[in-house]
Amino acid sequence: MLRLLAALALSLSLATPALAQETVPQSKTQIELTFAPLVKKAAPAVVNIFTRTVVKERSSPFFDDPFFQQFFGEQQPRERVQNSLGSGVILRPDGLIVTNNHVIAKADEIRVVLSDGREFPAEVIAADEKFDIGILKIDAKGEVLPTLELKDSDDINVGDLVLAIGNPFGVGQTVTMGIVSALARTNIGVGDYGYYIQTDAAINPGNSGGALIGTDGRLIGINTAIYSKTGGSIGIGFAIPSNMVARIVDAEAAGGKLVQPWIGVSGQALTADIALSMGLPHPGGVVVQQVYPMGPADRAGLQPGDVIVGVNDRGIADPGGLRFRLATQKVGATAALNVIRRGKPVDFSVKLIEAPEEPARDETELKGEQPLNGAVVVNLSPAVSDELGVADWKGVAIAKVRRGSYPAKLGLEPGDLLIKINGKDVYSVEDAVAILGVPVDDWTLTVSRNGQTKTFEVH
Repeated sequence: MLRLLAALALSLSLATPALAQETVPQSKTQIELTFAPLVKKAAPAVVNIFTRTVVKERSSPFFDDPFFQQFFGEQQPRERVQNSLGSGVILRPDGLIVTNNHVIAKADEIRVVLSDGREFPAEVIAADEKFDIGILKIDAKGEVLPTLELKDSDDINVGDLVLAIGNPFGVGQTVTMGIVSALARTNIGVGDYGYYIQTDAAINPGNSGGALIGTDGRLIGINTAIYSKTGGSIGIGFAIPSNMVARIVDAEAAGGKLVQPWIGVSGQALTADIALSMGLPHPGGVVVQQVYPMGPADRAGLQPGDVIVGVNDRGIADPGGLRFRLATQKVGATAALNVIRRGKPVDFSVKLIEAPEEPARDETELKGEQPLNGAVVVNLSPAVSDELGVADWKGVAIAKVRRGSYPAKLGLEPGDLLIKINGKDVYSVEDAVAILGVPVDDWTLTVSRNGQTKTFEVH
């Protein structure tokens, strides 16, 4: 018996090197495995984008203050030229190009350089700040340009090989390789509707707007941002999924701006603590807190306390995921919301509509000798709330704050809600104007931001 065991152990030890040898490349083809044919096909559809912006600036920020203007008058701003660079992807052979909105925002001149060195002026035909996507058009003089085909970004998986193509630091077109590190990344501080593919393929400044492609050569995302403390790549990059790009391009092709579907719910992420308190096995999803009366969700039967865990059987982890999944649908369509109610799964069929703007926004810039001079206020409605990114559907919100004004010095920001002025409730812009029109020596402002209330005393 002992001899048998010894012989078996010897045979296994001898077999181990033979098994290892089988993993060594056995042919020249395997040794020369390369992405070169893939890059050769895809790279011509990735372009460099150069922008020129004339920036007007004052010699001192004090000259924006009405107090100093009384003594020094209106000072003429100085002009300087600001140049920047980025990347883009040709999606249609007639010269339709997708890039990031932040690459082209406020640019006075945009030029596109193809991989072969040809240069064209570009026109902005669509821009979506919330999703950080811009659409450009160049006149190729009838020439058919190389393009990249869009891939369904829901078909990719963590661990898939990807290539990033762009123009980092302006050194010229560059290709890097990595994998899909994560999916459905939200709350990373980029864009209002952030929902990103994470990759460790090196992405650096100048790569913004460039292509993230799979091993089939199709576009799975638009490289948008990196996480970095130095400004260079540390292996954490983010790309906008191609499905969102497709929605914006389709809207442009139809001759209109992308309209976000609305269902009339607000809520918060289902955290581990909330899941435990609700008797649910794990976190992930959106706990419904408010349902807009007679809105699509209300008509479908959703209630506060329901947990939305998916849209059309695509899972979501938080409110950002819900916004993205709805945004990839079209207004007028019907979506299936996958919901957990009292611990049991149930689906609700919800009609997707455009957010209503009721009441009218009554946008008004506040003026006069009062602490909100220089702020623009609006009446809230579902449409305005979506624009400002606030959860409330009623009340008065600050839409803009003029630079250098007293509200700016107080720290007020767009999206802040005006709750009370001098102890009086503010229900409408008309209320705010009326209260502020009565001169007093001391002012008290009560403002809400992200559910937290703060009071300002102004003397």
